[in-house]
Order: sequence, then C-alpha cells, then structure tokens
Amino acid sequence: MAPNPNMSIRGKWKFRSQSWKHSPLLRALQFLFLAVLLYVALADHMLTETYDIEPNTYSKVTIYAKERILNEAATERAREKAATEVEPVYTFVSTDYNQLIERVFNKLESINPDPNYTNAEKAEIYRIFFQNEFETHVQGLLSKYEREGFAEQLLGEMKKQLESQRYRIPEEAYFLLPRLSPEDIQEMEPVVKSVVGRLMAESSANAQPLRDKVAELVNASSLGKNNVREMVKEIARYTIMPNRFYDELRFQEAIEEARNAVQPIYIEPEQPIVKENQLITPEIYHILESQGMLKEKANYGPQTGLAFLVALIVFLIYLFIRRSDLPLRQNNALLLMFVLIFTLNLLVLQLISYGRHLEFPYIGFLAPVAMGSMLIAILLDDRLAFLASVVFAIASSVLFSGEQNPLLFDFRYGFVALVVCFVSIFAVRKASQRSGVLRAGITVSLFSALSIVAMLLLGNETGVREVLYALSFAAASGIVTAILVIGLLPFFEVAFGILSPLRLVELSNPNHPLLRKLLTETPGTYHHSVMVGNLAEAAAEAIGANGLLCRVGSFYHDIGKTKRPSYFIENQGSMENPHDSIDPMLSAAIIVAHAKDGAEMLREHKMPRQICDIAEQHHGTTLLKYFYHKQLKLKEAHPDGDAEVREEDFRYPGPKAQTKEAAIVGIADCVEAAVRSLRNPTIEQIDSMVDKIIKDRLEDNQFNECDLTMKELDKVGKALKETLLGIFHSRIEYPELPNKQRPGQPASANDAAERGERLAEGT
Repeated sequence: MAPNPNMSIRGKWKFRSQSWKHSPLLRALQFLFLAVLLYVALADHMLTETYDIEPNTYSKVTIYAKERILNEAATERAREKAATEVEPVYTFVSTDYNQLIERVFNKLESINPDPNYTNAEKAEIYRIFFQNEFETHVQGLLSKYEREGFAEQLLGEMKKQLESQRYRIPEEAYFLLPRLSPEDIQEMEPVVKSVVGRLMAESSANAQPLRDKVAELVNASSLGKNNVREMVKEIARYTIMPNRFYDELRFQEAIEEARNAVQPIYIEPEQPIVKENQLITPEIYHILESQGMLKEKANYGPQTGLAFLVALIVFLIYLFIRRSDLPLRQNNALLLMFVLIFTLNLLVLQLISYGRHLEFPYIGFLAPVAMGSMLIAILLDDRLAFLASVVFAIASSVLFSGEQNPLLFDFRYGFVALVVCFVSIFAVRKASQRSGVLRAGITVSLFSALSIVAMLLLGNETGVREVLYALSFAAASGIVTAILVIGLLPFFEVAFGILSPLRLVELSNPNHPLLRKLLTETPGTYHHSVMVGNLAEAAAEAIGANGLLCRVGSFYHDIGKTKRPSYFIENQGSMENPHDSIDPMLSAAIIVAHAKDGAEMLREHKMPRQICDIAEQHHGTTLLKYFYHKQLKLKEAHPDGDAEVREEDFRYPGPKAQTKEAAIVGIADCVEAAVRSLRNPTIEQIDSMVDKIIKDRLEDNQFNECDLTMKELDKVGKALKETLLGIFHSRIEYPELPNKQRPGQPASANDAAERGERLAEGT
C-alpha cells in the first residue's frame, strides 16, 4: 500500500513510520531471526565442530575452545618452573654451646691447679680432652635431635657439617693453657660465653665467618693479659659450630608444595586452542583429539537435526500467533518486543551456562529462566507466555546439560525451568504493583526449590554440599528474576508504548499529583471521573478490551477542567453559573478547550500516550447542543446580526475515538452524567437513556475511526445498564403509572440523555 501522493510531508512520514508495523516481509524476517537465534544458542552446546588437521602442520583457522579444557602440558611446565625456583631449605638447631664452654672451664679449673701433673702432661691431657670432648658433644647433639624426631637425612647432614667444620686448636695453645691461673680462668669464662652467645645468635651454615669475628670481640673486652685473650679466642672458636643445616626432606616437601600451589592451566571457553598459521604441535594435537575436534570427513547429520528442531519450534510459535486473537498477530512492533524478550532471556541463560564447568555444582539452577515468561505475561499475553515457557525449558535442558550426561537434554533443568516459568505466570497475574513482582519472584524461588529437591531425591543425590548449592541457587534465581523484570519493565513500556497493568495501577493511585489536583480543585469532577471509571471498566471487560486502561483513563479524562473549574456545573455548588452571563460562543470555546487542555497537561506530566489519547478523544467531534441551540435562539432574536451560526463552531475538534477504550470512556462519560441528572431512575429510563446515547453517537459517526462493531456496542450497552442497576439499585423506583411523569424528572429518556450530554460537558 502506497501513501497518497497529495499527502503532506508530515503525513507521508507518519504513514511510512507506521507501515512497517504491518509489513509481512518484516514479520517473516523476525521469525527468521528467531530461528537463527535459537540455532546459534543451541548449536554451541549440541554440536561439536570438527577439523581436518594433521600434527606438525600449520593451522588454516583459529580454533576456539567451547568449554574449559585442562592444558596438561602447560600445567606441568609451570609446575617444573615453580620447583626450580624453590630455595634450599635449612633447619636451625641449638648447639648447646654453653654446656660445652662450662665443661671446658671445669676441666681447666680441675687440671691447672693440680701439682701432680707437669705442664707437658697437662698439655697432653688438654690435647686429648678437646678432641674427645668435641666428639662427645656432637654425639650428644645427634642423640638429642634423634629423640626429637629429626629425620635421618638431617642428622647425617648435621654430623657431616659439624665434623667438616670442626675447629683445630693450634698446638702451642695446649702449652699456654696450663699457665693460666685460677683467676685468669674465672675471668675468661664469662667473656667466652658472651662472645660465643653474640655470634651464635645468628643462623649460619658456615662457622668460619663467625670465627673470624671472634678476635674483634675479644679485643674489645676488658681482658688485660695477652695470653688470656689468646686463649679466650681459641676456646671461643672451638665452641662455635654451624647451627643451620640443609634439610633435604623439607626441601623436597617445599618443592612438592610449590608444584601443588601452581593452579592448573585451563584453556577457557572462547579462548583459542590454536591460532591461524600457528604450528600444530603434538601437544595441541592431543588437546584437539581429546576434545573430539578431529575428523576425517565432514558429517552434517547433527547440524541438520538441530535445524529441523529449531524449525519445528519456530513454526509452532508462528502457528500459535497466527491462529490467536493477539494484537501482535498483525503488529510487528509487538512481535519485535516478543522477539527481544526471547533474545534477552536466551542471552541470560547463555551467560549462566558458561559457569556450568566451575566448581559450583548445579549452577544452572541460578538462571532466571522465568524472566522471559513474566515479561511476556505482563506485557503481551498469558497464553503466549506459556508457549514461550516450553521453549525456555527446552533451551535450559540443552544449555545446562553436563559433560557427564550422555544425552543432549538434561531433563532436570528442563523440568525445573518449566515449573518455575508456569508458576511465574500464575503468580504475576495477581501482581498489581511492582512489589507484586517481587512476591512472584519469591514464589518462583519456593517452587524452584521444591522441584529441585524432587529431582535430587529421584537421582539419589543427597550430598550436603550439592543440596545446599542447589537450594541456594534456587532461592537466588527467583529474586534475580524479579529484579530483572522490575528493571526491564520500564524500558519495554517506554520503548514500545506498552501500558502494563502494573503501570496502570500505579497511575490509579489517588496520591498521584494530577489526581490530587483534580480532587482538591474540582471535587465534583473527581467524583464524576471515579464513577465513569467503574462504568467504563465493566463495559470494556464485556467486549475483551482493556478494562484497567478504561478505568485509569477515566480518572484523568477530565483533568483539563482544573484550568477553569467554575465553568463546569459539577464544581459550581451553590454559586451562579457563569455561562448564564456570557456569549454561547465563548461558553462553547471554554467547554471544548478542556479536552485539549487535559491532553496537554497529561503530556507535560509525561503520562502514557494511551491516557493522553483518551483525554483528547473521549468527546470526539460531538456537538455542544445546548450552546448551539442557545446561539440559534439569539440569532432568531437578533436576525440582523452579521455572525452566521455554524454547527462546526460548536463541535469538539476531535480527533474521534481511535481505540475501543477511548470510545467506551466517551460513552460512559455521557451515561454517568445522564444518570446523575435523574433523581429516582427507573429500569426503563436507564435502558432507554443508554440506548439513546449510544445511538446518537453512532449516528453522529463518532465510532467510524475505531474498530467497535455493532455487536460490541450492544455488549457495551448491556454492561453499562447492569453496572448502573448495581449502583442505583437501592434508589430505583418501579413506576406504578407508566404514563405519569414524576415531578422534577425529565419527561423522556431523550430529555435525560440531552441533559446528560450537557452535564458531561459540564454545563
């Protein structure tokens, strides 16, 4: 369908911007995209791509890992490197040098004063003593640490090092020792202990550097005699031994710890196993072989099978939508929203599936699979949400199928996904506020946990760790689902102009600034709007229209009256009607303006387009009959006036109702005002009045631009009558005399309807 050549530029642009919504080609492309999306999402988990390659050749393509792969060769190289970097391990031991020093000086104190020995004999005694005492001391140390559990290797190393670093006292020292007096010996002992204590406080595997420092420390002491200082030096050097020994066993343990500390090296998903033009080493070839990525010739059976599976799923979705009465059957914008929700849900599932090889068991239960079902149920339709839930369950059973599972589908994840999706649809249907979505998420968590417990018990998987992980993921899944739905709802509502029930309920809150303004400034109009909302909702639900939209739209449909409240009769109370003293043309202009003023006020407050349309269209292009006839009477009284009375000047500028909801609100607006004009309405009066109002609007072509049928108008009328009877049941009087007119009442339904139209206009 091409635009009219005579159409304005703005009209052509609007035509083209709207024509895509009904394009069969775009509809087909969206279903094709859905099929491709499903194929790509499932292929990554159902198909293993294989390659014709040989070792020691260059790869023609870059091959990526589809799952986490342990690189055994690289891990072993890293461990060997870590082992070579381990420093030798030494063990510090106490050599009990104070005991050795005390035994030496005890010997000196017992031998030197003894007159039975000559100095030569004393020198020989000391020569034998120092040699034997060292060996005895070493043997005592070894025995002590053997009892403490030192390893044989370490004890052997200690013996070896102590023997190899043994200090040899010079021969002349043996002849100087007997010449020491008892006073010299007493003065020497504390100095030796002090010097050796300071030096042995350091951990050292080599005693020689410590012995080299002895002379400096002794010379700095208070000893005065040279021979005394020399003997102190020799005894100190004799006592100093290595106290840090190489521990082979602990060294090997450190090497093993270093090797074990090296984390296994993995090739992560989407990382290249081999890059293009890279040499395929035996190591790389082994990895490809272990992953089943080698082939001798192509096999397209799995690809064909997956294509058939995806085609069947998309075809079923197409048939369901085509045979349904859903708006997206002909509206590509709504179909695009469905495809977008579908895409987002699969993307989220795909992201969670990347964690299925982590150390957390059953991480697939964390996936917020019910997010798509809840969004479709809220924004589109429950029935479509159930169909989508089945597809999401199939996708979950594929995406979270574990490596140990030989089947393509893991029924555990599929079953749990199906349960939570169905439960979420039922739960969210009762949600009238955003907090209701959160409650639905908690319900999802509960049923997810119950279904998971059933699956674990059936599989005899009762490990505490596995059960805790599964239940924790189930609890988190429902909460995450609710958070995502609450976060995404405003995006879809704004981007696609969708008024969800949650948004409508929020707008119906009496504390909304505009409704507060309506209540405080025009209480009569507020009460009228509430009554119109009751009537419009009942009428809309009778024909399958959006009853909640009609109710909320009714609340705001007369918001424009707040600009000039005193010019509308329901707000005048006992005050004088200002229309009695002004020109009918001016009165008509004031009354007509409230529809346009209301729409502008609503747009300024960023209200949804549907609410603005109802405010602007609820009067359509109806005629202000009262002021029109009043102007005609003035013209008759002053026939010489220049101004011609035109009917167009007393009509609302429109547009006419473009939707069923706008038309229903307009009818309910007039009906409510007409009934309000009756003091004690009878059943017959209500029936006649409703029929008259609908008939007048139909004859005035007010429904020409919306898709209300005659059958639906009949249902609307019946619903309005039933609702009015319920409202005025206690006040309806059944007439005893059909032809007798009650005082204070219009003479006929026509009079009531005309008066109702005036009241609906506010006059």
